[in-house]
Amino acid sequence: MHLQTNADGTRPGRIAIAMSGGADSSAAAAILVDRGHEVIGFTARMWNDGSRCCSEEDVVRAREVAWFLGIRHHVLNATEIFAQEVVDPFVAEYVNGRTPSPCINCNEMVKFGLLLRRAVQLDCAALATGHYARVVSDSGLHSLFCARDTTRDQSYFLHRLSQEQLSRSVFPLADLMKKTEVTDYIARRGLPVQNRPESRDVCFVPDGNYAGFVETRMPEARKPGPVLDISGRTLGLHQGVHRFTIGQRHGLGVSAPEPLYVIRIDKRNGAVVVGSREQVMSRSCDVEDINWISGTPPDFSRLYETRIRYNHAPEPATLSPVGDGVVHISFVEPQFAITPGQAAVFYDGQQVVGGGWIASPLTA
Repeated sequence: MHLQTNADGTRPGRIAIAMSGGADSSAAAAILVDRGHEVIGFTARMWNDGSRCCSEEDVVRAREVAWFLGIRHHVLNATEIFAQEVVDPFVAEYVNGRTPSPCINCNEMVKFGLLLRRAVQLDCAALATGHYARVVSDSGLHSLFCARDTTRDQSYFLHRLSQEQLSRSVFPLADLMKKTEVTDYIARRGLPVQNRPESRDVCFVPDGNYAGFVETRMPEARKPGPVLDISGRTLGLHQGVHRFTIGQRHGLGVSAPEPLYVIRIDKRNGAVVVGSREQVMSRSCDVEDINWISGTPPDFSRLYETRIRYNHAPEPATLSPVGDGVVHISFVEPQFAITPGQAAVFYDGQQVVGGGWIASPLTA
């Protein structure tokens, strides 16, 4: 993204950077400073419940990096919007038998929502983050691409960004090939960044106990129901559908001679249906609330590589529009555990075409 003009009235080169105090956002901030931009650091307080989600310790770390770089640093109160747009939907999805992806909501509504609006108020041309992804702008169209280091790629979590949001998004780590390059850069730059183990857990549930978190926020979620086999025979009882996800094998509370997996969660009668691994496989699903990155639907006559979860390898599939904002996906090969509530994201090579929320898997 080129930021040396002020056609939109912003001051040339002024960029806000979302800073968590971690390695990636700190390196991103330093890269912007090295490129000669005027940089303003933002750290958002999102959750005040003792988690590692932008805790006071993170604020202090981010402030130390900002001081080292000689840039201004602002702390924003994002607790209300984070609760409304991220935490509450997270709880509601689990209670309804779906498996949410809260980082996607956070990027769309908090980082590139609240923080970006604040950046514009401070006359910044853009908001930068430490995400591993790329934005390419050409003739007024802003396209989202995978990171060059595909093992670190986070474009999946950014697929809901609009053209307006992408037009003001900068990812300074986009051109770094490997995570080790970030580590080397931090060392060369002398940034005061502590090595912290990376976590795949949801930031506001650092212990990974999602069921316990849901029950704390909504005690009525702990509602017993039957565990059924595919024929409807009761195999046991469970303590709430929020404790399960499609494809889950362990913690089912039932025993069988062969491994059993969750193949369906029926919220209406509170039932969890289990079966064989083969019965968890499906070739198709419906995806709703689609966001097309370009603003218009793609060519539906061809295949697109589709990811049905973050750690899922893209698989070829056809896309067919079936209603307002709904697309039917048909995979070339059966997929394991297509999970309602997760995002399906469509790729044309390295380019993100769009994506939406999985509504329901259909039988193979």
